[in-house]
Amino acid sequence: MTDQINEPPGRKPPLSLARFLPLLALVIGLVVFVAFGFNQYISLDSLRDNREILTGWVAEIGLVACVVFAASYALIVAFSVPGAAVMTITGGFLFGPWLGAVLTVIGATVGAGAVFLAARYALADFLRARARGAIRRMEDGFRADALSYMLFLRLVPVFPFWLVNLVPAFLGVRLRTYLIGTFIGIIPGSVVYSMVGDGVGAVLEAGKDVDLGTIFELRFLLPVIGLALLALVPVAYAKLKALRS
Repeated sequence: MTDQINEPPGRKPPLSLARFLPLLALVIGLVVFVAFGFNQYISLDSLRDNREILTGWVAEIGLVACVVFAASYALIVAFSVPGAAVMTITGGFLFGPWLGAVLTVIGATVGAGAVFLAARYALADFLRARARGAIRRMEDGFRADALSYMLFLRLVPVFPFWLVNLVPAFLGVRLRTYLIGTFIGIIPGSVVYSMVGDGVGAVLEAGKDVDLGTIFELRFLLPVIGLALLALVPVAYAKLKALRS
């Protein structure tokens, strides 16, 4: 689909400090986040120790808690702070599996979009103008069907979430395609993690530890893998059609 990827520029654009400001702001955000030790609160141990405070906070402020959670999730993704899985589990614990998943998907998509725009504005044209070899081949793959590739990468986390945020920006994927692929592609995983989070309360009350191994059970993995393979059907069909022609 030709509208899924931007055409490369005709000339190499000059680099300037202004182009780096959005990306620099995200890097500074990450440094500040880690320097003040906020990252230590994104853990299952922190959820266990503060679960009563968190549930009381949600009960007290209601809808505002939903907004704060989604905004916090967006910032964590934008700053590329590790711990998105724990945040999704926390969302399921605080808001239930379905609302928790919805807030996660919204926050993650907004945060990923911020990274995409900052990276594309700062470096995409410069790097694409100098890209060779494997990068060019990846660009050809995205050019064939960017949405299918985005869905596959989001459904099956073969690569880190932050890396999938950046590479499409460098390869000229359109923002609309990127956001649609991200939004839809992270829904299954978000629901799975939120379901785990929904059961965290009972596990912690019983004095047990949360077992993330549950996520890798076949009953959770098979549907997600099936959706990922389905996302690649258009790509496989296009290649088969090209071979026959």
